[in-house]
Amino acid sequence: MYDLKIAVILGSTRPGRNGKAVADWVVDRSGARAGVEYELVDLADYPLPHLDEAMPPAMGQYQGEHTKAWAAKIAGFDGYIFVTPEYNHSTSAVLKNAIDYLYGEWNNKAAAFVSYGSLGGARAIEHLRTVASELQLAHVRQQLSFSLFTDFENFSVFKPGEQHDAAATTLFDQLESWTRALKTVRV
Repeated sequence: MYDLKIAVILGSTRPGRNGKAVADWVVDRSGARAGVEYELVDLADYPLPHLDEAMPPAMGQYQGEHTKAWAAKIAGFDGYIFVTPEYNHSTSAVLKNAIDYLYGEWNNKAAAFVSYGSLGGARAIEHLRTVASELQLAHVRQQLSFSLFTDFENFSVFKPGEQHDAAATTLFDQLESWTRALKTVRV
């Protein structure tokens, strides 16, 4: 039995995307964690049009079936790991759009960030931290940033350096701790 359920949200839907291998690596590393279930949530499985709800997400009055399905999926988790590419000094449009669709489902939960890009995707994470704060989504300090130059062979085959294993353990420790603490706020 798991006392925590954490989504690993894959924030890229591009053909040939590098993010799937990164997200799979995160899920694989989380497999030995006690009392926590990590689940891959691929945005490719939740095709959301550009935000098309008439009411602001904070109202929670979703009309579209795609929004209701997305809200139901996200509401079932206690915490999140966002796996994001860096596009033009920010996160992907598809991830930002998916986040913007909801509000209450994110509130009083914890998040961590994993990025990849030419500079490790650090700028994408910085933008996501600002967005997360507005959504009352507490984000942990530890992050994972993978460089297309050093953690990918030929910019496409994911081969992360061993130094990322210790950082991943710290990320999981922080996220699980905060997720457990915030669960008491929501009860």
